[in-house]
Amino acid sequence: MFKLPAVHQQDSLVRFAESFIGTPYVYAGNGERGFDCSGFVHFVYKNFGIEVPRISSAYSGFGETVTLEDCQKGDIILFTGTNYNRASVGHVGIIVSDRGEPIRFIHSSSSRKNRGVTITDYHNSKYPPGRILSS
Repeated sequence: MFKLPAVHQQDSLVRFAESFIGTPYVYAGNGERGFDCSGFVHFVYKNFGIEVPRISSAYSGFGETVTLEDCQKGDIILFTGTNYNRASVGHVGIIVSDRGEPIRFIHSSSSRKNRGVTITDYHNSKYPPGRILSS
C-alpha cells in the first residue's frame, strides 16, 4: 500500500501529473517523450518517491480499495480497459478531483479521440466501472 503523507503532496502530485497533459501515448512508454497508462502513473508516483507497479495487470491485489464516494485526489483508479469481458486490470489513471466533486482522472489514453495524457470525466467515460486504490 502507498500513502501520500499530506494533502499538499496530493495537490503537488496532481499538478505534476497535469504538467504532462498533451504528452503522446506511446506503447510501453514511461518517460517524458511518451507514456502508456501504467508508465504514466508509475512515472508520476516515482517522482514523489512512491513505488507502484509498472504494468497495469500488477495492480490486481495491490493497495487498499476505497469506494467511489470516498475517492480523493491522488488515488489510483483501475479499469479492465475498454474490454468488458476482461477480468484483469488493463488501464490505470490518477484521480484529480477532490472528494465530493464529480470524479475526474488523468491518464495516458490510447483512444483515437483523446490520445495521450488527458483528463477524463469518469461518469462520461467509455471505461467499465473501476476500482480505486487509496493514496
